[in-house]
Amino acid sequence: MVYQLGSALLDAFVLAIVSKGDAYGYQISQEIKTVVNLKESTLYPVLKRMQEAGYLEVYDRPFQGRNRRYYRITDSGQDKKRYYVKEWIDFRMDVERILRGGESDEQTGISADFE
Repeated sequence: MVYQLGSALLDAFVLAIVSKGDAYGYQISQEIKTVVNLKESTLYPVLKRMQEAGYLEVYDRPFQGRNRRYYRITDSGQDKKRYYVKEWIDFRMDVERILRGGESDEQTGISADFE
C-alpha cells in the first residue's frame, strides 16, 4: 500500500478487530497485515497505550504451557470505535470527492469502489 498508516487509523483497526471478539497480539497483527505492512513491535506499544486509555482490558490465558495475553474491548473502547467509524466515513467521502475532482460517479465513469 502506498499510503501511510497513522496512529488514529491503527487504533481504529485494533478496536474494530477486538470488537469482533477477544484477541491476542499476534492475531491482531496478522489481521492488520492483510491491509498494511505492520511490524509487530509497532503494535504492542499501541495496545499498551489503548489499555492505559481504558479502551482495552487485558487478561492472560494459558496456551501450550505459556500464558497468552488477550485484549478485550471496553465500553469506552466501543464508543471510541464508533467515533472512528464515523470519522472514517466522513474522511473517505471527502477523499473520494477530491480524487474525483468534485464529479459524481456517473461523470467520471469510476464506480464507488474505484474499479
